[in-house]
Amino acid sequence: MSETPARCRLYLITPPAIEHPALFAEELRAALDGGDVAVLQLRLKDVPDDSIARVADVLRPVCQQRGVAFLMNDRPDLALRLDCDGVHVGQEDVPYADARRLLGPDRIVGVTCKASRHLAMEAAEAGADYVAFGAFFPSSTKEVTTPAPVEILAWWSAIMMVPSVAIGGITVENCRPLVEAGTDFLAVANGVWGYPEGPREAVRRFNAVFDACARQR
Repeated sequence: MSETPARCRLYLITPPAIEHPALFAEELRAALDGGDVAVLQLRLKDVPDDSIARVADVLRPVCQQRGVAFLMNDRPDLALRLDCDGVHVGQEDVPYADARRLLGPDRIVGVTCKASRHLAMEAAEAGADYVAFGAFFPSSTKEVTTPAPVEILAWWSAIMMVPSVAIGGITVENCRPLVEAGTDFLAVANGVWGYPEGPREAVRRFNAVFDACARQR
């Protein structure tokens, strides 16, 4: 993820709870059958480490077999122990420098920057593999504390090579302005897993938007 893609790509985030990992793995396979997906982030809150490990051990092979980066949310220690491809850290989590020190130079470390240009610049200069901006829309999976303007994506795309990830309430129906603004990845959770026609169709439709926007560039 260190190089800016010419075309926007999907960055999937798991639902906040996964009670049956094997069943969710089937949903994940269906989603990946729908088209290009760059990343899956395992994001389970208030869950014991051994439960996270059980889910990771089921989902990681699915991702690796499809060439999808498998990232851990918040926990670089678990990312290392569970052989993930990297970690995503928020502003209230482990500092970027500590995550990088633990994971080394070859794994992905991405950083939440909310709506802050300053935080994004700091993260990029420190060596983050991507910066995440948001939330752009109300989210069903996370309380929005800092709404982000679409303009921040265009500003970042114009001046920086470090990829940006747009996050927060993104759906097939509302994503186009974010893609047109130049974001490199769309981070989506319920917009795929809760899509009325299923995850596979959601991924297909997101990719159709990406293709249409790429043709216009």
